[in-house]
Parts: sequence; C-alpha cells; structure tokens
Amino acid sequence: MSKLARAFLSSGDLIADRRASYADMLFDGGEHAAAADLMRQALEIVPEWAAGLFRLGEMEEAAGNGDAAAIVWKRLVELDVEDRFGAGLKLAASGRGDIPVTPPTAYVETLFDAYAPTFESALLEKLEYRVPGLLAAAVEDAAPGRRFASVLDLGCGTGLMGPLLRARCQHLVGIDLSEVMLQRAAEKNLYDRLAKGDVNELDVPANEADLIIAADVFVYVGALDRAFAKIATALAADGLFAFSVETHDGDDGLVLQQSLRYTHSEAYVRRLVAVHSMTPVSIDRQTIRMDRGEPLSGLIVVAKHL
Repeated sequence: MSKLARAFLSSGDLIADRRASYADMLFDGGEHAAAADLMRQALEIVPEWAAGLFRLGEMEEAAGNGDAAAIVWKRLVELDVEDRFGAGLKLAASGRGDIPVTPPTAYVETLFDAYAPTFESALLEKLEYRVPGLLAAAVEDAAPGRRFASVLDLGCGTGLMGPLLRARCQHLVGIDLSEVMLQRAAEKNLYDRLAKGDVNELDVPANEADLIIAADVFVYVGALDRAFAKIATALAADGLFAFSVETHDGDDGLVLQQSLRYTHSEAYVRRLVAVHSMTPVSIDRQTIRMDRGEPLSGLIVVAKHL
C-alpha cells in the first residue's frame, strides 16, 4: 500500500476505518482480491472518501482487475478536482487515459508531504540513491575549484544537495513544493533561504544564479519547456545548470512510466538545452539508484548559459 494512501488514513467513520484497516492487512498478505472486496464494503459507508477510493484502485489493480481499477480512478478524478492522488496519472499509465504533459501540482505536493518523514532513509539506505554525489562531481569536472556567488537548489527536498553545495557557494537558496520537505531541509542549517515554489512558476530575478541544481526533480515535472525557460532567465551569463533525469531508449522524448514518474530521452534534453540558450558541457548516462532490485538509468547533465 502506498505512503500516499496511508497519509489519509481516516474516513471519519469508525466502522469504515476498521474495514479499511483489515483490507490493508489482507493486501499486505497478498490477498488482493479479498482486500478489494473489503475496501468496497468500507466505501459503501463513506462513498466519497478519496483516500479510500485511491486504495481501492490500487487493490483492484494488484488483483489484476484493470477495468475495475479504471472505474475507480475515473470516479476519483471527478471527486477530487485537484487530483491529489494522481488518479489521472494512473489512468494514463494503464493506457486508459491521455498522458498529461505535467502531473497535477497538488499530487506532487501531497506525495512529498507524505514521503518527507522517511524520504532520506528510503533513498539512501534502500534505493542506493546516487544523484547528489553524481551532480556534485559533474559540476566539479565542469568548473574545477569554482566558487559560486549564488546557487539555487530546485526541488531541494530535505536538503540532500546542501552539504555538497554549501562549501562552494556564498549564498544558497532551496525551493520545493512540499512544506514538510522544506521543514526537514531547514533542520540542516545549510541554506541561507528556503522557499515554497513550483519549478514551472519559478520567480527569481533575472541573471540571479550562477549555478542552478535540479536533482531528481524533472521526473515529477513532465514536459520541461516551461521550467527550462524560467531557469534560463534566472541563470547569469556563463552560469551552470546541473540536473538529472531518468531516461529511456527510443525516439519518444517524454514517457510516463508505471511508477508515475516521467523519463526523458537524451535527444529531448539536448533539444531543450539548445532552445533555451544553453550548451551542454557534459551529458553522462549513469545508474542513479536501484528500482525493485534493478539499476535505474538516468542522465547527469551540466549545461552552460550562453
């Protein structure tokens, strides 16, 4: 059961909650069809419980009932217009809906608010997350020994990039959609300023930053044109933009995976870098973390503003 569903445990009805809890136990034990049946009983009591519908969709999907899951996702999209649970993404990933060019902002914010308490332990201890170190090394290779006056850490999360950036910059700003993530980053006392914001709506002065970092951010952005335009405006002349993407082979520039994360092809990345007045300094394909026991491939990119 996903952490996103668990973040909204109570329906407000004790009996429904108990049935949902038993459904979770059945699900965790691998009895997916029985779990879905019990969750449907809970939803008969509270039919507009958004978290319960999301959990039912997951259970139907795991039980192999794709059509039933799609009915639930569609109902949830109608009920929750902000789509905090990403039901529209679920429909798209299952081939039963149009792929959105960008995920719902409320979904990304809700997801990371829910993940914040266990974010670092999950990434570092279980998934062997390598992106911060790879980006820091790529920046050093691109600009050996350079000290940056102003660094912008986009999608800073809990501040994993902070320790790798602090010694090389005069002023460090972190921006993230999740207020809970920002609270965790603040505890590290590494950032001069932390602010809540969306990379697609980046609001910083033109030519403000001479290094902008985006570590594992664009998998939750989708189409990158708006974000790259904002970033190019914020970069100073000769400023560096270092970022990662999950990638795929093939001609499709943008692909929504079953994980509800977007992957981007190298050709897509190169095109956007050029369109937005930057030139690639390095583009390296690397294993960026593990995913279900298998290496996950990504691109570690450093581009320079022209």
